Amino acid sequence: MIIKIRKNSDVPSSEITPESIYIDRRKFLGASAGIGAATFLGAGKAHAAPQDDEPNTWEEITSYNNFYEFGTGKGDPAKNAPDRLITDPWTVKVDGLCNNPADYHLEDFIKPSTIEDRTYRLRCVEAWSMVVPWRGFPLVDVIDRAEPTAAAKYVAFETLWDPEQMPERNWRPRIDWPYREGLRLDEAMHPLSLLVTGLYGKDLPAQNGAPLRLAVPWKYGFKSIKSIVRITFTEDQPPTTWATQTPREYGFYSNVNPDVDHPRWSQKTEKRIDSSKLFGSRRIDTQFLNGYADEVAHLYEGMDLRKNF
Repeated sequence: MIIKIRKNSDVPSSEITPESIYIDRRKFLGASAGIGAATFLGAGKAHAAPQDDEPNTWEEITSYNNFYEFGTGKGDPAKNAPDRLITDPWTVKVDGLCNNPADYHLEDFIKPSTIEDRTYRLRCVEAWSMVVPWRGFPLVDVIDRAEPTAAAKYVAFETLWDPEQMPERNWRPRIDWPYREGLRLDEAMHPLSLLVTGLYGKDLPAQNGAPLRLAVPWKYGFKSIKSIVRITFTEDQPPTTWATQTPREYGFYSNVNPDVDHPRWSQKTEKRIDSSKLFGSRRIDTQFLNGYADEVAHLYEGMDLRKNF
Protein backbone atom coordinates (compact mmCIF):
# COMPACT_ATOMS: atom_id res chain seq x y z
CA MET A 1 0.00 0.00 0.00
CA ILE A 2 1.24 3.48 -0.87
CA ILE A 3 1.50 6.03 1.90
CA LYS A 4 4.91 7.62 1.41
CA ILE A 5 5.18 10.67 3.64
CA ARG A 6 7.97 13.19 4.05
CA LYS A 7 7.50 16.24 6.24
CA ASN A 8 8.95 19.53 5.04
CA SER A 9 8.41 21.62 8.17
CA ASP A 10 8.79 21.28 11.92
CA VAL A 11 5.73 23.42 12.60
CA PRO A 12 3.31 21.26 14.62
CA SER A 13 -0.39 20.95 13.88
CA SER A 14 -2.73 22.50 16.44
CA GLU A 15 -3.77 20.32 19.33
CA ILE A 16 -7.01 18.38 19.29
CA THR A 17 -9.77 20.06 21.30
CA PRO A 18 -10.69 17.63 24.12
CA GLU A 19 -14.29 18.76 24.57
CA SER A 20 -15.13 18.18 20.94
CA ILE A 21 -15.73 14.92 19.09
CA TYR A 22 -12.22 15.06 17.69
CA ILE A 23 -10.10 11.92 17.66
CA ASP A 24 -6.34 11.98 18.10
CA ARG A 25 -4.72 11.17 14.76
CA ARG A 26 -2.35 8.63 16.24
CA LYS A 27 -5.24 6.88 17.97
CA PHE A 28 -7.11 7.01 14.68
CA LEU A 29 -4.33 5.10 12.96
CA GLY A 30 -3.95 2.72 15.86
CA ALA A 31 -7.65 1.94 15.91
CA SER A 32 -7.56 1.05 12.25
CA ALA A 33 -4.50 -1.19 12.38
CA GLY A 34 -5.26 -4.75 11.44
CA ILE A 35 -8.72 -4.02 10.05
CA GLY A 36 -8.52 -5.13 6.44
CA ALA A 37 -10.94 -5.58 3.61
CA ALA A 38 -11.43 -9.27 4.36
CA THR A 39 -12.71 -8.63 7.88
CA PHE A 40 -14.83 -5.58 7.05
CA LEU A 41 -18.57 -6.16 7.28
CA GLY A 42 -20.07 -6.51 3.83
CA ALA A 43 -16.79 -5.68 2.11
CA GLY A 44 -16.34 -8.86 0.12
CA LYS A 45 -12.98 -10.45 -0.48
CA ALA A 46 -9.64 -8.66 -0.29
CA HIS A 47 -7.89 -7.80 -3.55
CA ALA A 48 -4.17 -8.20 -4.14
CA ALA A 49 -2.05 -5.08 -4.56
CA PRO A 50 -0.53 -4.39 -7.97
CA GLN A 51 3.08 -5.45 -8.35
CA ASP A 52 4.19 -2.08 -9.70
CA ASP A 53 3.09 1.09 -7.93
CA GLU A 54 5.71 3.59 -9.06
CA PRO A 55 4.46 7.18 -9.38
CA ASN A 56 3.20 8.30 -12.74
CA THR A 57 5.29 10.84 -14.61
CA TRP A 58 4.72 14.58 -14.45
CA GLU A 59 3.57 14.52 -18.06
CA GLU A 60 1.02 11.77 -17.42
CA ILE A 61 -0.40 13.41 -14.31
CA THR A 62 -0.66 16.89 -15.81
CA SER A 63 -1.98 15.96 -19.26
CA TYR A 64 -4.71 13.42 -18.43
CA ASN A 65 -7.32 15.17 -16.28
CA ASN A 66 -10.98 15.63 -15.52
CA PHE A 67 -11.76 19.29 -14.84
CA TYR A 68 -14.98 19.85 -16.75
CA GLU A 69 -14.99 23.59 -16.17
CA PHE A 70 -12.17 23.65 -18.72
CA GLY A 71 -13.49 21.04 -21.16
CA THR A 72 -14.70 17.45 -21.33
CA GLY A 73 -11.70 15.86 -23.04
CA LYS A 74 -8.86 14.48 -20.92
CA GLY A 75 -6.42 16.88 -22.60
CA ASP A 76 -8.68 19.95 -22.46
CA PRO A 77 -7.79 21.09 -18.91
CA ALA A 78 -4.06 21.13 -19.72
CA LYS A 79 -4.77 23.21 -22.85
CA ASN A 80 -7.28 25.61 -21.31
CA ALA A 81 -6.71 25.99 -17.57
CA PRO A 82 -3.14 27.36 -17.37
CA ASP A 83 -3.94 30.51 -19.37
CA ARG A 84 -7.37 31.08 -17.82
CA LEU A 85 -7.34 30.17 -14.14
CA ILE A 86 -6.17 33.04 -11.93
CA THR A 87 -4.75 31.61 -8.70
CA ASP A 88 -3.15 34.70 -7.17
CA PRO A 89 -4.73 36.22 -5.16
CA TRP A 90 -6.80 33.35 -3.77
CA THR A 91 -9.06 33.28 -0.72
CA VAL A 92 -10.68 30.41 1.18
CA LYS A 93 -13.80 30.91 3.28
CA VAL A 94 -14.27 28.64 6.33
CA ASP A 95 -17.76 28.90 7.76
CA GLY A 96 -20.84 27.07 8.98
CA LEU A 97 -21.09 25.29 12.34
CA CYS A 98 -17.72 26.28 13.78
CA ASN A 99 -16.39 28.57 16.48
CA ASN A 100 -13.73 30.21 14.31
CA PRO A 101 -15.13 31.11 10.89
CA ALA A 102 -12.76 33.14 8.74
CA ASP A 103 -11.85 34.34 5.28
CA TYR A 104 -8.23 33.44 4.59
CA HIS A 105 -5.73 34.56 2.04
CA LEU A 106 -4.19 31.35 0.75
CA GLU A 107 -0.78 31.91 2.35
CA ASP A 108 -2.39 32.46 5.76
CA PHE A 109 -4.56 29.40 5.27
CA ILE A 110 -1.51 27.20 4.63
CA LYS A 111 1.13 28.76 6.87
CA PRO A 112 0.29 27.18 10.27
CA SER A 113 0.47 23.64 8.90
CA THR A 114 3.23 21.12 8.32
CA ILE A 115 3.78 20.62 4.60
CA GLU A 116 4.38 17.01 3.54
CA ASP A 117 5.05 15.06 0.36
CA ARG A 118 2.72 12.05 0.08
CA THR A 119 2.42 9.50 -2.70
CA TYR A 120 -1.17 8.29 -3.08
CA ARG A 121 -3.10 6.14 -5.48
CA LEU A 122 -5.76 8.00 -7.46
CA ARG A 123 -8.66 5.88 -8.75
CA CYS A 124 -11.18 7.55 -11.04
CA VAL A 125 -14.80 6.38 -11.05
CA GLU A 126 -14.32 5.96 -14.82
CA ALA A 127 -12.05 2.96 -14.03
CA TRP A 128 -8.66 4.50 -14.77
CA SER A 129 -5.98 5.21 -12.18
CA MET A 130 -2.64 6.83 -11.43
CA VAL A 131 -0.11 7.06 -8.61
CA VAL A 132 0.51 10.69 -7.67
CA PRO A 133 3.21 12.32 -5.49
CA TRP A 134 1.20 15.13 -3.88
CA ARG A 135 2.44 17.91 -1.62
CA GLY A 136 0.12 19.34 1.01
CA PHE A 137 -1.08 19.26 4.62
CA PRO A 138 -3.69 17.32 6.61
CA LEU A 139 -7.25 18.55 6.28
CA VAL A 140 -7.67 17.99 10.02
CA ASP A 141 -5.38 20.99 10.61
CA VAL A 142 -8.08 23.24 9.17
CA ILE A 143 -10.74 21.45 11.21
CA ASP A 144 -8.72 21.94 14.39
CA ARG A 145 -8.37 25.67 13.76
CA ALA A 146 -12.03 26.11 12.87
CA GLU A 147 -13.28 24.20 15.94
CA PRO A 148 -16.55 22.80 14.58
CA THR A 149 -19.41 22.75 17.06
CA ALA A 150 -20.92 19.55 18.44
CA ALA A 151 -23.72 19.89 15.88
CA ALA A 152 -21.33 19.62 12.91
CA LYS A 153 -21.41 16.19 11.28
CA TYR A 154 -20.20 16.93 7.74
CA VAL A 155 -17.74 19.11 5.85
CA ALA A 156 -18.82 20.66 2.53
CA PHE A 157 -16.42 21.96 -0.14
CA GLU A 158 -16.94 24.32 -3.04
CA THR A 159 -14.90 25.00 -6.17
CA LEU A 160 -14.33 28.45 -7.66
CA TRP A 161 -17.18 29.58 -9.88
CA ASP A 162 -16.21 32.22 -12.44
CA PRO A 163 -17.62 31.94 -15.98
CA GLU A 164 -15.10 34.51 -17.18
CA GLN A 165 -12.23 32.20 -16.27
CA MET A 166 -14.11 28.97 -16.91
CA PRO A 167 -16.12 29.48 -20.11
CA GLU A 168 -16.52 25.73 -20.56
CA ARG A 169 -19.23 25.94 -17.90
CA ASN A 170 -21.49 27.25 -20.63
CA TRP A 171 -21.63 23.99 -22.56
CA ARG A 172 -23.40 22.10 -19.77
CA PRO A 173 -26.10 24.29 -18.21
CA ARG A 174 -27.76 21.27 -16.59
CA ILE A 175 -24.92 21.11 -14.02
CA ASP A 176 -25.59 23.37 -11.06
CA TRP A 177 -22.25 25.13 -10.74
CA PRO A 178 -20.16 25.65 -8.70
CA TYR A 179 -18.83 22.15 -8.24
CA ARG A 180 -19.56 20.86 -4.73
CA GLU A 181 -18.33 17.93 -2.67
CA GLY A 182 -18.52 16.75 0.92
CA LEU A 183 -17.26 14.32 3.53
CA ARG A 184 -18.52 13.04 6.83
CA LEU A 185 -16.61 14.80 9.60
CA ASP A 186 -14.76 11.68 10.71
CA GLU A 187 -13.66 11.04 7.11
CA ALA A 188 -12.42 14.60 6.81
CA MET A 189 -10.47 14.24 10.07
CA HIS A 190 -8.73 11.06 9.00
CA PRO A 191 -4.94 11.54 8.68
CA LEU A 192 -4.98 10.46 5.03
CA SER A 193 -7.33 13.30 3.99
CA LEU A 194 -4.97 15.83 2.47
CA LEU A 195 -5.31 19.41 1.28
CA VAL A 196 -3.01 19.53 -1.73
CA THR A 197 -0.91 22.53 -2.76
CA GLY A 198 1.68 20.85 -4.96
CA LEU A 199 2.76 17.99 -7.17
CA TYR A 200 6.24 16.47 -7.53
CA GLY A 201 7.51 19.13 -5.11
CA LYS A 202 6.30 21.97 -7.34
CA ASP A 203 3.26 24.22 -7.15
CA LEU A 204 0.05 22.50 -8.21
CA PRO A 205 -0.69 23.04 -11.93
CA ALA A 206 -3.98 24.67 -12.89
CA GLN A 207 -5.31 21.58 -14.63
CA ASN A 208 -4.78 19.54 -11.45
CA GLY A 209 -6.83 21.92 -9.31
CA ALA A 210 -4.54 24.80 -8.37
CA PRO A 211 -3.94 26.32 -5.99
CA LEU A 212 -5.75 24.10 -3.45
CA ARG A 213 -7.47 20.77 -3.89
CA LEU A 214 -8.43 17.77 -1.80
CA ALA A 215 -6.97 14.24 -1.97
CA VAL A 216 -8.99 11.45 -0.34
CA PRO A 217 -7.20 8.37 -1.67
CA TRP A 218 -9.71 5.68 -0.69
CA LYS A 219 -12.55 7.36 -2.61
CA TYR A 220 -13.16 7.81 -6.32
CA GLY A 221 -11.32 10.79 -7.72
CA PHE A 222 -14.30 13.10 -8.18
CA LYS A 223 -14.52 13.36 -4.37
CA SER A 224 -11.11 15.05 -4.38
CA ILE A 225 -12.49 18.47 -5.31
CA LYS A 226 -10.29 20.98 -7.14
CA SER A 227 -9.64 24.73 -6.78
CA ILE A 228 -11.33 25.03 -3.38
CA VAL A 229 -12.69 28.42 -2.28
CA ARG A 230 -15.03 27.40 0.55
CA ILE A 231 -15.15 24.86 3.38
CA THR A 232 -18.38 24.68 5.40
CA PHE A 233 -19.32 22.64 8.47
CA THR A 234 -22.90 21.34 8.38
CA GLU A 235 -25.24 19.19 10.45
CA ASP A 236 -26.94 17.60 7.45
CA GLN A 237 -25.34 15.69 4.61
CA PRO A 238 -24.45 18.38 2.06
CA PRO A 239 -25.59 18.17 -1.57
CA THR A 240 -22.72 17.23 -3.87
CA THR A 241 -22.51 17.77 -7.61
CA TRP A 242 -22.50 14.25 -9.03
CA ALA A 243 -24.60 12.64 -6.30
CA THR A 244 -27.23 15.31 -6.99
CA GLN A 245 -26.82 15.19 -10.75
CA THR A 246 -27.01 11.42 -11.20
CA PRO A 247 -27.76 9.79 -7.82
CA ARG A 248 -28.21 6.30 -9.28
CA GLU A 249 -24.62 6.35 -10.54
CA TYR A 250 -22.69 8.48 -8.04
CA GLY A 251 -23.33 8.14 -4.32
CA PHE A 252 -22.29 10.52 -1.56
CA TYR A 253 -19.64 8.15 -0.17
CA SER A 254 -18.16 6.91 -3.47
CA ASN A 255 -15.64 4.63 -1.78
CA VAL A 256 -13.57 2.57 -4.18
CA ASN A 257 -15.15 -0.89 -4.16
CA PRO A 258 -14.55 -3.55 -6.83
CA ASP A 259 -17.64 -5.42 -5.65
CA VAL A 260 -20.01 -2.52 -6.35
CA ASP A 261 -20.15 -1.82 -10.07
CA HIS A 262 -21.10 1.44 -11.69
CA PRO A 263 -24.46 0.93 -13.46
CA ARG A 264 -22.71 1.27 -16.84
CA TRP A 265 -19.38 -0.52 -16.26
CA SER A 266 -17.52 -2.89 -13.96
CA GLN A 267 -15.31 -1.58 -11.15
CA LYS A 268 -13.42 -4.84 -10.66
CA THR A 269 -10.41 -3.72 -12.69
CA GLU A 270 -8.89 -0.41 -13.71
CA LYS A 271 -6.75 1.05 -16.47
CA ARG A 272 -3.49 2.26 -14.92
CA ILE A 273 -2.20 5.12 -17.05
CA ASP A 274 1.28 4.08 -18.23
CA SER A 275 2.86 5.77 -21.25
CA SER A 276 5.62 3.14 -21.33
CA LYS A 277 3.10 0.60 -22.60
CA LEU A 278 2.04 0.24 -26.22
CA PHE A 279 -1.47 1.56 -25.65
CA GLY A 280 -0.54 4.01 -22.89
CA SER A 281 -2.04 1.95 -20.07
CA ARG A 282 -2.19 -1.47 -18.43
CA ARG A 283 -5.04 -3.35 -16.75
CA ILE A 284 -4.81 -4.12 -13.02
CA ASP A 285 -7.18 -5.35 -10.31
CA THR A 286 -9.00 -2.72 -8.28
CA GLN A 287 -8.45 -2.94 -4.52
CA PHE A 288 -11.12 -2.42 -1.89
CA LEU A 289 -10.92 1.17 -0.61
CA ASN A 290 -8.17 1.60 -3.21
CA GLY A 291 -5.75 -0.39 -1.03
CA TYR A 292 -6.23 1.75 2.10
CA ALA A 293 -8.62 -0.57 3.95
CA ASP A 294 -6.24 -1.14 6.87
CA GLU A 295 -6.38 2.59 7.58
CA VAL A 296 -9.99 3.52 6.87
CA ALA A 297 -12.27 0.44 6.89
CA HIS A 298 -13.24 1.07 10.52
CA LEU A 299 -15.00 4.27 9.42
CA TYR A 300 -17.65 2.17 7.68
CA GLU A 301 -18.01 -0.76 10.03
CA GLY A 302 -21.59 -2.04 9.99
CA MET A 303 -22.60 0.04 6.95
CA ASP A 304 -24.24 -1.51 3.90
CA LEU A 305 -21.80 -0.41 1.20
CA ARG A 306 -24.20 -1.26 -1.60
CA LYS A 307 -26.80 1.08 -0.16
CA ASN A 308 -24.25 3.64 0.98
CA PHE A 309 -22.18 3.58 -2.21
